Formats: sequence, structure tokens, C-alpha cells
Amino acid sequence: MTTAKAPAKAQQTNYAGFLAGLAIVVILAFIARWLKIQIYGVSLPLGIPGRALEYPLWAAIVGLILNWILKTANVYDAVKSGFRTELFLKVGLVLLGTTISFRTIVTAAAGAIIQALILVTCVYFFCWWLSGKYGLPDTLRAVMSTAIAICGVSAAIAAAGSVLAKKEEITYITALVIITALPLMVIAPLLAGAMGLPEPIAGAWFGGNVDTTAAVVGAGTMYGKTAQQIASIVKQTQNALIGVVAFLLALYFSVVVEGKKERPSAAVIWQRFPKFVLGFIVASLLFTFGWIAKDPGAAITAMKDWAFCLAFVCMGLELSVGQIKKMGWNPIIVYLIVTVFNTVLALIVAWAIFGWLFPAKL
Repeated sequence: MTTAKAPAKAQQTNYAGFLAGLAIVVILAFIARWLKIQIYGVSLPLGIPGRALEYPLWAAIVGLILNWILKTANVYDAVKSGFRTELFLKVGLVLLGTTISFRTIVTAAAGAIIQALILVTCVYFFCWWLSGKYGLPDTLRAVMSTAIAICGVSAAIAAAGSVLAKKEEITYITALVIITALPLMVIAPLLAGAMGLPEPIAGAWFGGNVDTTAAVVGAGTMYGKTAQQIASIVKQTQNALIGVVAFLLALYFSVVVEGKKERPSAAVIWQRFPKFVLGFIVASLLFTFGWIAKDPGAAITAMKDWAFCLAFVCMGLELSVGQIKKMGWNPIIVYLIVTVFNTVLALIVAWAIFGWLFPAKL
């Protein structure tokens, strides 16, 4: 009798923790939006206008603060199941598609594909080579290279599954991604403004430079509507390469590293492909053909912004600094060097492609 009740009680506890965590995320999102309104019209130090600090920044900050509070109070594990960064992010990206004409996607697609191929190839192999020089294990090299070259957390998880990386390696890279993405989300728009970059070029730079899709959207949001759209298109073009990279990694590790004769199935590409990219395209087509009216679009835009705000809160809540301390300095040094390389290369490529070769027409 007692044995039968134990699983039911544990399940109730799980549900309670999930609901509590979800409630925390929602409350913090409201606080973040309130902070944005308070700061919006204020002139900040160094001449930074308050309106430049959009809700993604405040959402991440309040998430980080409560992250520390929950861990200090030893209740973090009880509620962390309610922190769903990936879910909120994917919902927001699909809703973003309802505000972008498919003509914009087609216009930017050619440049985005070329940029994605250049950056993913160059950044991946540079990171693989450099991490080898620093003596990092092959599994960590694969996860880190994929994370920086493509899109951060999602790419790291896909790569980890392909190379059978250790759980601590995934957690470590995830923490590094978030720690670097949050400052870049703010710094990149400020640098773009200082350089006077047009919104399409700035958006392409954010999409190719900032590691996580959420932070890319945040940087674009801070810079302008067009920057947000181009940044999302560019990043999602890179996201589409997750399946291909995961398949190639599985093939390489199976045949070369592990010495197995059998080849992984091509179905790995579809399994790893981010399905929300298809949702984004379908939503854009519905908007383009008038099946989603422009007037009610304000409500959809609001839902999109709230979904992204919830995702940024979760990013702050899910950061784990403790995992970084366990792995030493070599991976951090490699990660930072490759991030700088990615930043400079992405700016050059974005300027060449979206400023000259395929200027976006919006």
C-alpha cells in the first residue's frame, strides 16, 4: 500500500515543482517588462539611451538574480523543471514568422545560405584545430565547435548525441554559451550603432556572431525591427545545418574515432533537424498570402514578444557557473578566442554579403 502511494506522491511533487517553476518564469517576465518601461525614457551613463535596453536584457538579469537566490535557498532543483528555454524560444520564432513576409525571407535567403556555409565551415574547423592544440578531448571539441559555429545550446545537444559526449561536457558548453551570449546580446547592438551599420547588415552580423538563437533575437530586437527579422533568418539558416553537422559527426566518430564499420543512417539528419524552422516558414507563408491579417497581427506580435521574454528569463535561470569551475581554464580560453574570431569574421562576411552582394530589400 505504501509502495503504491510513493510513485503517485513523487509525481504530484514533480507537477508541483513544474507549476511552481513556470509561475516563477511568468512573474519574472512581468517584472522584466515593467523594468523596461521604467528605463525606456531614461538617459543612462555613457550616453546609452534607455530605449536601447530592451526586455531581453532585463529578462536575463532577473533570471540570473533569482537563479542565485533559488540555489542559495536550496530549492532550485525542486522547480527547475518549469524552466523551458527551448519551448518558449521555438514558440516565439514560429510566431515571428507571422510578422515577416515570405518575400523578405526569399530576399535574404541567398545571402543567409552563403553566410551560413562560410561561417559554419570556417568557425567549426578553426575551433576544432585550436581545441586540439589545447589538448581537449575529441567529444568536447565536437560539442564546442558545433555550438559556436551554428547556434549554441541546440547545436551542442545535437552534437553531443552524435558523438556520445559526457553529460558534464554538455552542461559545461551550455554554461559557456549563455555566459558569452548574454553580454554579446547587449554589446553587439551598441557596437553596430557606433559603427553606423544599416539594420540588414547589423542583423546578419548578430545572426552569424551571437551563439544562441534567443540572444540573436534579443540583439536584433534592441537594434530594430529589420535587424530582428534578418538576424532571425540568418540564424535559422544556420540552424538548418544542425542535422547535416550531426550526421557528419556521427559518421566521423563512428568510423574514425571508434573504428566501427557500420555507417549511421541518413535519418539522423531529419532527427536532428530543428522542426520549428518549418513552422517559421509556414507561418510566414500564411502571413504573405493574407491568411493572417495585418491588423490582428498586433496581438500576435505581443504574444511573440512575451514568448521571447519568457525564454530570456529561462536563460538566466538555467545558467550554471559551477559547471565551468570543474573543467579548468583551457576550454574557456579556446571558447573566447574562437568567439572573437567568429565575431570579426561574421562582421566582414555580413558586410560583404548583405551590404554588397545581396542587399536585403524589405
